[in-house]
Amino acid sequence: MKSIVNKPWGSFEIIDEGEKYTLKKIIVHPGGKLSLQSHEHRSEHWLIASGVAEIIIGEKIHNLKENDNIFIPRGSKHRLANLGSDNLIVIEMWFGDKLDENDIKRYEDIYNRN
Repeated sequence: MKSIVNKPWGSFEIIDEGEKYTLKKIIVHPGGKLSLQSHEHRSEHWLIASGVAEIIIGEKIHNLKENDNIFIPRGSKHRLANLGSDNLIVIEMWFGDKLDENDIKRYEDIYNRN
Protein backbone atom coordinates (compact mmCIF):
# COMPACT_ATOMS: atom_id res chain seq x y z
CA MET A 1 0.00 0.00 0.00
CA LYS A 2 1.32 3.43 -0.93
CA SER A 3 1.74 5.93 1.86
CA ILE A 4 0.47 9.48 1.41
CA VAL A 5 2.53 12.13 3.21
CA ASN A 6 0.54 15.25 4.11
CA LYS A 7 2.23 18.64 3.92
CA PRO A 8 0.92 22.16 4.64
CA TRP A 9 0.64 22.79 0.88
CA GLY A 10 -0.96 19.42 -0.04
CA SER A 11 0.48 15.90 -0.16
CA PHE A 12 2.78 13.50 -1.97
CA GLU A 13 3.17 9.79 -2.44
CA ILE A 14 6.10 7.77 -3.74
CA ILE A 15 5.06 5.84 -6.84
CA ASP A 16 8.33 4.01 -7.56
CA GLU A 17 11.98 3.97 -6.47
CA GLY A 18 15.19 2.75 -8.04
CA GLU A 19 18.89 3.01 -7.28
CA LYS A 20 19.23 6.50 -8.82
CA TYR A 21 15.63 7.72 -9.10
CA THR A 22 12.46 8.32 -7.09
CA LEU A 23 9.09 8.90 -8.76
CA LYS A 24 6.46 10.85 -6.82
CA LYS A 25 2.92 12.14 -7.30
CA ILE A 26 2.53 15.60 -5.78
CA ILE A 27 -0.80 17.33 -5.10
CA VAL A 28 -0.65 21.06 -4.36
CA HIS A 29 -3.88 22.62 -3.07
CA PRO A 30 -5.10 25.96 -4.47
CA GLY A 31 -2.90 28.73 -3.03
CA GLY A 32 -0.27 26.20 -1.90
CA LYS A 33 3.44 26.88 -2.39
CA LEU A 34 6.39 24.67 -1.73
CA SER A 35 9.41 26.37 -0.19
CA LEU A 36 12.01 28.13 -2.32
CA GLN A 37 14.67 25.43 -2.11
CA SER A 38 17.65 23.71 -3.67
CA HIS A 39 19.14 20.20 -3.57
CA GLU A 40 22.82 19.29 -3.44
CA HIS A 41 22.52 15.66 -4.55
CA ARG A 42 19.68 15.49 -7.10
CA SER A 43 18.09 17.06 -10.12
CA GLU A 44 14.33 16.94 -10.67
CA HIS A 45 11.97 16.55 -13.60
CA TRP A 46 8.38 17.78 -13.22
CA LEU A 47 5.45 16.83 -15.46
CA ILE A 48 2.16 18.68 -14.98
CA ALA A 49 -0.62 16.07 -14.95
CA SER A 50 -3.46 18.44 -14.03
CA GLY A 51 -3.86 22.13 -13.22
CA VAL A 52 -1.66 25.16 -13.76
CA ALA A 53 1.73 25.54 -12.07
CA GLU A 54 3.87 28.58 -11.39
CA ILE A 55 7.47 27.39 -11.26
CA ILE A 56 10.44 29.52 -10.29
CA ILE A 57 13.92 28.32 -11.29
CA GLY A 58 16.64 30.80 -10.42
CA GLU A 59 15.32 34.22 -11.48
CA LYS A 60 12.91 32.87 -14.14
CA ILE A 61 9.17 32.28 -13.68
CA HIS A 62 7.51 29.57 -15.79
CA ASN A 63 3.75 29.03 -16.07
CA LEU A 64 3.05 25.43 -17.03
CA LYS A 65 -0.20 23.63 -17.76
CA GLU A 66 -1.33 20.03 -18.22
CA ASN A 67 1.17 17.92 -20.23
CA ASP A 68 4.00 20.50 -19.90
CA ASN A 69 7.27 19.50 -18.25
CA ILE A 70 10.40 21.18 -16.90
CA PHE A 71 13.88 20.20 -15.67
CA ILE A 72 15.31 21.55 -12.40
CA PRO A 73 19.12 21.22 -12.36
CA ARG A 74 20.93 20.07 -9.22
CA GLY A 75 21.79 23.02 -6.98
CA SER A 76 19.33 25.49 -8.55
CA LYS A 77 16.90 27.48 -6.40
CA HIS A 78 13.34 26.53 -7.32
CA ARG A 79 9.73 26.69 -6.15
CA LEU A 80 6.43 25.11 -7.20
CA ALA A 81 3.15 26.94 -6.57
CA ASN A 82 -0.52 26.47 -7.40
CA LEU A 83 -2.11 29.82 -8.17
CA GLY A 84 -5.22 28.18 -9.65
CA SER A 85 -8.56 27.24 -8.10
CA ASP A 86 -8.19 23.45 -8.60
CA ASN A 87 -5.65 20.99 -7.24
CA LEU A 88 -2.34 20.91 -9.10
CA ILE A 89 -1.06 17.39 -9.79
CA VAL A 90 2.62 16.99 -10.66
CA ILE A 91 4.59 13.83 -11.40
CA GLU A 92 8.10 14.43 -10.06
CA MET A 93 11.20 12.37 -10.76
CA TRP A 94 14.30 12.81 -8.65
CA PHE A 95 17.56 11.70 -10.22
CA GLY A 96 20.88 11.49 -8.39
CA ASP A 97 23.39 9.45 -6.42
CA LYS A 98 21.84 10.29 -3.02
CA LEU A 99 18.04 10.46 -2.83
CA ASP A 100 16.86 11.69 0.54
CA GLU A 101 14.03 13.96 1.78
CA ASN A 102 16.68 15.71 3.93
CA ASP A 103 18.58 16.89 0.83
CA ILE A 104 16.83 20.24 0.96
CA LYS A 105 18.05 23.74 1.65
CA ARG A 106 15.17 26.17 2.22
CA TYR A 107 15.54 29.87 1.42
CA GLU A 108 11.91 30.97 1.90
CA ASP A 109 8.90 29.14 3.27
CA ILE A 110 5.41 30.56 3.85
CA TYR A 111 4.79 27.80 6.44
CA ASN A 112 7.86 28.77 8.54
CA ARG A 113 9.63 25.42 8.21
CA ASN A 114 13.44 25.23 8.52
